[in-house]
Formats: sequence, C-alpha cells, structure tokens
Amino acid sequence: MDLHRFLLHHQLPDGYREVAQKWFVPLAESIVLQLNGAARPFFIGINGCQGSGKSTLTDFLSEYFAATYSLHVASMSLDDFYLRQNERVTLANTIHPLLKTRGVPGTHDIALMNEVFTQLSINGELALPRFNKATDNPAAKEAWPVINTPPDIVIVEGWCWGVPPQTEQDLEKPINALEETEDRDGIWRRFVNAQLTQYYQPLFEKVDYYIMLKGPSFEHVYKWRCEQEHKLAAKTSTKNTAIMTDKQIARFVQHYQRLTEHSFEALPPLCNLVFELDADRKITNVINK
Repeated sequence: MDLHRFLLHHQLPDGYREVAQKWFVPLAESIVLQLNGAARPFFIGINGCQGSGKSTLTDFLSEYFAATYSLHVASMSLDDFYLRQNERVTLANTIHPLLKTRGVPGTHDIALMNEVFTQLSINGELALPRFNKATDNPAAKEAWPVINTPPDIVIVEGWCWGVPPQTEQDLEKPINALEETEDRDGIWRRFVNAQLTQYYQPLFEKVDYYIMLKGPSFEHVYKWRCEQEHKLAAKTSTKNTAIMTDKQIARFVQHYQRLTEHSFEALPPLCNLVFELDADRKITNVINK
C-alpha cells in the first residue's frame, strides 16, 4: 500500500502515517488472520460519532486489504442509504416533523440496505448506493460505484452502526433543547428507538467484526462536524446546495446526541476493538476483546 499517496489523497497530516503503522496496520493484519475458514464475505462494522475518522479508517482498511493481499473489498456508509428528501418530508408530515432531517434510524432505506447486503452475500455483482449530502438526496445511480467481483470483505461504517436500542425509561426525559421544545411528548425519539429495534438490529447482526472509534464526549461532535461541513463546502462549487452554516450544525447535531451518548456507554462491550480518542482524535487507549 502506498501510504504517501493515501495521505495526499485524503489531505491527511504526516502524523497519520505513524497512527496507521502503529494501530491500523496491525488491525488489518489481525482481521486477515480471521478470514481463514470464515464465510465470505466477511462483514466489518465501524462505529464512530461524526468527525471521528471512521470514513478515513474505512478507506485505509479497504486499500490495505486490496494492495497487500489482493482482496476484493466493498465499502459503504450507513449515510449512503438515506431516504430521499421528499420521502423524509412525508415522514415529517405523517409521523413527526423532526424526521425531515436525515440521520436517525427511520430515515434510511432499509429495504435497499437488505437488498444490497443480500446481493453481496450471493454474488457481489451490483452498484453500491451513494448519497450526495450537498443536495441532501441520493447521488445519481450512474455515479454509484459498480463491483463485478464477489467481495471477500464488506466494510460498513456509520455513526449509529451497531448501537442497541434504549429502554423505555431512557426515553422518558428529553436530552437536549431540541427534544425539550420539539419532541415534548417523545413521539420522535420513541419512533426512532422502535425503528432501531425492529429494522436495524437484524442488519447489525450480520457483522462479523465490530470496531469503534470512541470520542471523548458529545461536546466534541459539534466541532468535528463543523470541520466536516467546511471541507464539504470547499469541495462543492454548486450553488444553492444544502451546505450548513455553523449555527445550523449546532441544531443539526442535537438530532444525534441521544444515540451518540448512548453508544458511548452501551457499544464498547459489544465491539471486538475500541479505539478511545481524545479531543484531537488521537488514540489514547485501545480495548481489544
């Protein structure tokens, strides 16, 4: 794997080289050892709050497996399966206004996700969905990457990927100003939890190996999310896009707070490997099951 090229392509500091060699190369090697005798494809799940680096880790592992072992890898994000904007508007009008905003369980195309997972397990010949966050709608299908070879490994990353549902008691009290003012009766958060329970858990169970990039607290999500949006804005020249301002982000991330904080507590015991991060996203501790 050409690590120098990888750093340039992802606009990463040279310090990432040391992180990759110290933590991510050994991780990849340990996963390769588990492939012997394992059913194909081998599903890897990566969880991490917004801005934690899960997309970069996904790309690193994908390139490492392909370059070092000539393995066929299919990678995707939970974000790739967001419903269309007009479909979320329908949810907002029929169930709860907060469902207009993409992100929480219930705003993804679960039928499509099940179809993709099934095809990957059968023959692996399909186009992988992609979502355009700048337009807040799925990317045109002709822009979806096509794989023609059955994958050896499938990597799925997502901010709530693998998170178990909450209890009814957990749902009673609003967790932030958004829930306090816009979900006083708890209809939105209970709908989200029901979706997580009924439709997402069966997908999570398909994963063979779970990795978590555990942020220090939810307070850092806003900062990291702003950084993401600024990068997206810099790459997008189209006018009238859905790029958010910092003020809009401050409200937006509150949609994610409940399950993000829940994941900090509930998910680590369910993962095979947990990288604990500090405020600068540096790995400070590793929990290996």
